[in-house]
Amino acid sequence: MQIARATNETCGDATGAVVVIDVLRAFTTAAFAFAAGAGEIVLVGTVAEALALRERFPGSFVMGEVDGLPVEGFDFSNSPGDLLGRDFAGARFIQRTSAGTQGVVRSRQASLLLASSFVVADATVRFLRQHAPAGVTYVVTGIYPDRDGDEDAACADYQGALLRGERPDPAPYLQRVHDSVPGLIFADPARPEFPAIDLEYASELDRFDFAMLVERRDGLLIMRAVPVAAG
Repeated sequence: MQIARATNETCGDATGAVVVIDVLRAFTTAAFAFAAGAGEIVLVGTVAEALALRERFPGSFVMGEVDGLPVEGFDFSNSPGDLLGRDFAGARFIQRTSAGTQGVVRSRQASLLLASSFVVADATVRFLRQHAPAGVTYVVTGIYPDRDGDEDAACADYQGALLRGERPDPAPYLQRVHDSVPGLIFADPARPEFPAIDLEYASELDRFDFAMLVERRDGLLIMRAVPVAAG
């Protein structure tokens, strides 16, 4: 299986299987929402789209951020800790973030589209193996002028090693999350707007046993949790 790499700037050219990575925090938070019972998550690029869809789908919940901070009018921020222990059985969520959902929205040519993070890493790899695409492109979404996105690159590197049949020690990859620029921000007690516990949640390898498949339906990008059998 050929493994390629893209960013939010280049993922529009990626074809075939595409895995969009956002460890801190979009696709960690999404996984926690599914674990709390969410039936589906609609992924969007803008705040206006998210709020308009909540009007279109009464009873849905909007979550996400702008520049990492909560958005006025959203039901939840982009924090997995906000969702832990809640019961959202069958609920529809709408998610807008500054990195992760942008990568999904821009991956227009993907024929198989997944979102991922460390908490669903092995399930994502098992899903890919079962579908056996000729190649997969990993989208590292956390790259900005002042950030190299290494927390997301670490997850892509780890999954790539698994796809190649290796058995990598996960510890160095998870340490890269903590050592990344956003990891250091979340660990900083002077930045309480970025909860330190979210860094710990994002580093919980394989907490969940499902992949997060994104499908285009009725003009929307709908993500759902797909349980993946061991093997």
